[in-house]
Amino acid sequence: MKKYYTYITPEERNLIIESLILKKNALISAGKYTDGVDDVLLKIMKSKLKNVSVKYV
Repeated sequence: MKKYYTYITPEERNLIIESLILKKNALISAGKYTDGVDDVLLKIMKSKLKNVSVKYV
């Protein structure tokens, strides 16, 4: 399995978490399973935060 890394800002991270929570609530209200959303939500919330400097050339 190939691993991919992405660097996101704290604002983007918060937006992703909010979106996943909204999706989870929609699935719960529709009576569907939320296992996939739960897995992604946990991965995002447990991920390490790193400060990365970006230099534009």
